[in-house]
Amino acid sequence: MINRAAEEKALEKIYSEAGNSLTLIYGSNRSDKESFIRSFCKDKDAFYYRVRNASPKEQLSQLKSEVEDKFGIKLGLECTYDDCFRNFKSKTGQKIVVVIDEFQTIARKDEGFFPTMINLKEKKLYPGPVMIILCNSSLAWTEKEMDDCLGSAAQKIDERIKLSEVSFLDIVRLFPDYTVEESVKTYGILGGVPEYLSLWNKKKTVKENICELILTPGGALFREAEDFIGSELRELSVYDTILSSIARGNEKLNDLFIDTGYSRAKISVYMKNLAAFDVIEKVVSFETGGWDNAKKGVYRIKNHFVNFWFRFIYPHLSALYLTTPEKFYEEYIEKDLDVYLRRFFVEVCQEYLLLMNRVGKVPIRLERMGTWVGKTGTIDIIGEDNDRNHIVGICNWEKPNLTMEEYEKLLENMGLARIKARTVYLFSAKGFDLKITSYAKDNKNVVLVDMKEL
Repeated sequence: MINRAAEEKALEKIYSEAGNSLTLIYGSNRSDKESFIRSFCKDKDAFYYRVRNASPKEQLSQLKSEVEDKFGIKLGLECTYDDCFRNFKSKTGQKIVVVIDEFQTIARKDEGFFPTMINLKEKKLYPGPVMIILCNSSLAWTEKEMDDCLGSAAQKIDERIKLSEVSFLDIVRLFPDYTVEESVKTYGILGGVPEYLSLWNKKKTVKENICELILTPGGALFREAEDFIGSELRELSVYDTILSSIARGNEKLNDLFIDTGYSRAKISVYMKNLAAFDVIEKVVSFETGGWDNAKKGVYRIKNHFVNFWFRFIYPHLSALYLTTPEKFYEEYIEKDLDVYLRRFFVEVCQEYLLLMNRVGKVPIRLERMGTWVGKTGTIDIIGEDNDRNHIVGICNWEKPNLTMEEYEKLLENMGLARIKARTVYLFSAKGFDLKITSYAKDNKNVVLVDMKEL
């Protein structure tokens, strides 16, 4: 099971506090929120209701039936939502945990349900202590529509907890027999999506998993990219066109306009929908004094698996159906995979620095971190404290060695970015050349980090 210790700790804190509470937990429909909720509710006095796709009348009938079964009571034929929750009973005297899963389905169709949750929270129905958890697997609806749908009553939600993807460290823990390199590859392909990680066979190589799960018709992830996008978004032809264009390297709005033929206004609307669904993101350079030399913002596909699909598979979809998975992998994926993975190695290195920061092993107290995207070069990592002291880093994934020339290029980019750093971190997946190794021995502000350290 995926470890969500931080989120569970936050929920336990809410549970332990006096009084009633109303908490929203949301994540994509691949976040495995059900396992998380099941773990939290273990050994607690809990009532769980999974919302159906049904008319308001049928929904109430189903809820009524489950309340009757749970509490051994009989409700009247004309009962309301209020009546259902008015008849709750605690078996132990503990706080009751009330979980309404797939809350968005009932909120969209029946405006009478959420007021009942407010009444329950405010002790107008059940006098004992209650912790209400509304679970939601529609990211786009939560980010864009929920507050409008619920109106001013949305302010009654005390906490909003997003079940984000898990970290690279969690992936390392899930696959203890994998090398760091294999874990980076897995992370770059799947991201931290719990459902995908649960499908990955830890006893098989990365190539074998790709071939069996993604490239084989009938494989668990064969149609996943478009199924995932289609689970919340319509007009797939437009979204696929935009995503394939970004995957080809068109990262700015004007580039997308030229490449797709869609109007800028149309592209902007669809990009906002993709961003609300955590599929894309706008990358803005870390703010330094060298703004004139930085790109003003580029778009990239945030979701690792969607990115992998549109980079390697979507352009060669015909071949996918005509060749074996192994041949497809060797012809269309293998030769470019290392270049593709570089971006995700940067994310891994950033996570490493944040972990070191947490235990006080970074020379400054990091408060912000990002990437500076220049017009002629990039600084992979910039970290800053509250006094505007900095560290910087570059990350070598695909080349045999990180060289002195690359370090000198970093210094050049720092000049363009108008930034100085107390410490420079040089990350390399494969090694360092003799010049930079010797230089680092004599310069303590240059730190070399290899895969063993990671």
